[in-house]
Amino acid sequence: MGTPLVEELESAPGHRAVTFVWRGHRATRQVLLCANRVGDRARLTGSLLEHLPGTDIWHLGLRLRADHRGTYRMASDISPKEPPTDPDLLQARLRSLSVHAAPDPLNRRTVPTRWQSAAASLFELPGAPAQPWAGRRGQVPRGLVRRHRTGSSALGGERDTWVYLPPGRDAAPLPVLLLCDGDLWFGRLGFGDTLDALIADGALPPLAVLAPDAVDRHTRRRELGGRDAFVSFLADELLPWAADRWPLTGDPRRTVVAGQSLGAVTALYAALRRPERFSAVLAQSASLWWRPGLPPRHGPKPTVLGAPWLVGRFRAAAPGPLRIHLDVGLHEGPMVDHHRLLYDVLRATGHHVTADEYNGGHDHACWHGALADGLVRLLATTPPVPGHTPSPQGA
Repeated sequence: MGTPLVEELESAPGHRAVTFVWRGHRATRQVLLCANRVGDRARLTGSLLEHLPGTDIWHLGLRLRADHRGTYRMASDISPKEPPTDPDLLQARLRSLSVHAAPDPLNRRTVPTRWQSAAASLFELPGAPAQPWAGRRGQVPRGLVRRHRTGSSALGGERDTWVYLPPGRDAAPLPVLLLCDGDLWFGRLGFGDTLDALIADGALPPLAVLAPDAVDRHTRRRELGGRDAFVSFLADELLPWAADRWPLTGDPRRTVVAGQSLGAVTALYAALRRPERFSAVLAQSASLWWRPGLPPRHGPKPTVLGAPWLVGRFRAAAPGPLRIHLDVGLHEGPMVDHHRLLYDVLRATGHHVTADEYNGGHDHACWHGALADGLVRLLATTPPVPGHTPSPQGA
């Protein structure tokens, strides 16, 4: 049957009892659940599984809303020493243990990761939003995905960019998606399969995607966010390079810039700074705590006092109209309020903005389906490519 175990609750039909299970052995001293934005990272003892006496079974039950989707890993402590009794020492030990978390061996469903040694296990409760376009679908025509290396004076070196071209590669000017973190979306998550399905269903017109690599953690933190150099790279180097090779639109209304986390801040800032190049934005779980001058971050996110920096920039800018869609997970703490404030400011300043809140965390398992839905929402409101009629499905 697989884990976690999911049971209905008669007293709470909108929720489920979700039980995570681990099979241990004599050396197992503790088992830690590392679930994306579920549990308190400042108090990891609350995420410890309990041993069922006389068995090799460890378990932890949670009560979650029935539309939850998320990822998790588990870590088993088989060290020779007993766990410390001091709360601070125990927290430090569990934090060290979490570094070795691995997929749940009782759950076959996993999501690839980029800078961690192990994939994450996936669980979806019955009410989680459908993701009808995720994964490879049968005989659907396959687009072309290639990785290209280009020079960039704005970034001071070369950069690999993943390029997706649709099946058939119609000669008509193609809408364009600029998507941050191409190494993950195309290198690991197979987003090309999702695009193939969207186009085959008529939910999206044939489009081209330009998705630069993030390179590594340090480079990503240095370049993404509200960075003028990266905006110049997208607007003045990458788009012209691609337009010289393929039939791409020059219409900013049909040029979407998208990203997640710091990439979402990049997308919002790019449209704010260069609306003549891209006036459609898909921002997922934007790290609105970011502001210029922050040192490289290690540990908790900086506290935001008052309105986030980027919200203030939109408030002070000339009135719209950009077309913006925002996504955020209900388990993302202060980011939820940041997104709601940004939504209000965007509406008040004349932009066309929509927003969704999903029941999950800062998680590609949630972003994958929401990215597809957001693209349908943005591109379905623009003039379609001749001969193709986008469907309202998924909007």
